[in-house]
Amino acid sequence: MRSVFRVILLSFLVVGLTGCANKSQEQVLPEEVYYENARDAMNSGNFSEAERNLDFLETYYPFGRYAEQAQLDLIYARYQNLDLEGARAAADRFLRLNPQSEHADYALYLRGVASYNLDISLAGRYFPVDNSARDPGEQRQAFQDFSTLLNRYPDSEYAADARQRMIAIRNRMANLELQAARYYIKREAYLAANNRARYVFENFSTTPAMEEALIIMAETYQFMGLEEAADDAIQLLAINFPDSEAFTAEMKFQPSLLKRQDRSLLSVVSFGLFGDEED
Repeated sequence: MRSVFRVILLSFLVVGLTGCANKSQEQVLPEEVYYENARDAMNSGNFSEAERNLDFLETYYPFGRYAEQAQLDLIYARYQNLDLEGARAAADRFLRLNPQSEHADYALYLRGVASYNLDISLAGRYFPVDNSARDPGEQRQAFQDFSTLLNRYPDSEYAADARQRMIAIRNRMANLELQAARYYIKREAYLAANNRARYVFENFSTTPAMEEALIIMAETYQFMGLEEAADDAIQLLAINFPDSEAFTAEMKFQPSLLKRQDRSLLSVVSFGLFGDEED
């Protein structure tokens, strides 16, 4: 009886597993259906549904007739779903699998745009957040992608927008350096402030931040007694920004940022964080 029972139970298990397998197999749709479903979903703005069908298409037909286009669409669908990391990963995969594709410039562009927006949180979309003060790490990656796009595909239809985004990134990174310089000025760490301003001068000379960088350089050089370097900075400021508010009507440079104070050695080396405390 036990043997008979085991045989019957095994038969039920085999039938059940076979049924599950058949059911799973029946759920796999033709390649064209997944592709059309994905395109219809994207056209209607339902990018979650589009992504789902594109994932199925890649899973069941990784080398099918729609494989390359599906990979491109997946980048876009993930980007529209605000899955920026996923969009970047999809772009990486496309470029790795299709290095000679005629659409490689599009993948590079979208990867750059995903990185460009990656460090802007959802809170920043609804609340006033100073994005110029955020860590620019992802934007450096975006800058690299846009630069690669312009070098490899200078005639790409995405080149003009990539170039504008590169300008915006440079402006933002220059502003970050000025943010740091202003902080050091408040802490009376004038050498550190000078270094930050000089970095802007040496690396971001075409940005609007250049004027303030030269002013900070001139004042900090004066404060440190480096008159020749200060004069050079003032001369550059006069040549490039003759209407700067740092000059009087007679074009005389008027320092206004720094105040000389007697400071202890501890205060100097700690950027003003310690020392010179009032009792």
